[in-house]
Amino acid sequence: MNPVRVAVAGSSGSIGTQTLDVIRAEGDAYVVTALAVHASADAVIAQAKQWNPEVVAVADDEARRRVSEALPGLNVVAELDAIVDVADVVINGVVGFAGLPVTLTTLRQGKRLGLANKESLIAAGPVVAPLRSVPGATIIPVDSEHCAIHQCLRSSSQPGREVARLVLTASGGPFRGRDAESLKDVTVDEALSHPTWKMGPKITVDSSTLMNKGLEVIEAHELFEIDVDHIDVVVHPQSVVHSMVEYTDGSTIAQLSMPDMRLPIGYALGYPSRITSAFGSIDWSLLSRLDFELPDRATFRCLDLAYAAGRAGGTAPACLSAANEVVVEAFLAGRVRWPDIAHVTEHVMARHQVSQPYSVDDVLAADAEGRRLATEALAR
Repeated sequence: MNPVRVAVAGSSGSIGTQTLDVIRAEGDAYVVTALAVHASADAVIAQAKQWNPEVVAVADDEARRRVSEALPGLNVVAELDAIVDVADVVINGVVGFAGLPVTLTTLRQGKRLGLANKESLIAAGPVVAPLRSVPGATIIPVDSEHCAIHQCLRSSSQPGREVARLVLTASGGPFRGRDAESLKDVTVDEALSHPTWKMGPKITVDSSTLMNKGLEVIEAHELFEIDVDHIDVVVHPQSVVHSMVEYTDGSTIAQLSMPDMRLPIGYALGYPSRITSAFGSIDWSLLSRLDFELPDRATFRCLDLAYAAGRAGGTAPACLSAANEVVVEAFLAGRVRWPDIAHVTEHVMARHQVSQPYSVDDVLAADAEGRRLATEALAR
């Protein structure tokens, strides 16, 4: 059997490097045919020397020049989505809207997409949705919660009729159990002290506000075509139960593993089969308890802001995501307090006029408006 050809977009980031770890563990089952980065020239040069891809895509002009000089004879291109042509499976770990062309091109070509780029569905869901009907086009989510839901849904032959609700689990972040009064003056370092996962600063702050979980509700709605109000969130501090599906007969199916992003990456690479390398296996002699509690929605108001955007649909999620990003950047820079993240984002959403996006330009316009409104609010 020929090895599966894999293209890795965002190969220098956390998802990209862990994808290469999984491929290395799987021996000859996979071959890396393409790598893509924005500007991480040194990293992709080292990766290309190790993996010998057919194509390397580098978006930044100066970084692309450096890569071309260091790798003579290799096809080095500017467009990230050019990597799709030489792949059977594309892992999209690009951060932000730069990853959207990779998503669109992969689906248009009817290929399997391992999707870790949240903007592709949260902001551009209405644009991506029609492409999922292309023959062969398949989205496999590469994050712990949605990968868990995807696995749980395989226990039903008619999920559209048999699913009662989805239950996304949240670690609760660094401020679980604290009230609004005690969070007025928390520091950036405190917000970045996540108890379970090692992540970048922006998503770690989103975890502290529960905005990340709200955005995952929107993403689950787009991925699985389940109404937002049939998607619940429960706090589970151990991060062992990654999410659950409750069926109409009362059964709940859950997916459990120790926290390890290589598991959902491997699931996307191997789908519909499973890979042979184990990541996140549980030692049941050490795991003594699993705790669950409802989120404190009064303190962590970003969760309900995301639910409201999900119900509104259209351009609301794009605006919400953009505004939140701007305010989180201001918090990380010490310009606003932690409670202001919810306050400013709520102000922006109150001013946004929701419309239906029909193109990528419509989505980008909503994103730009969210950023503008948030910037104006911060200036005041």
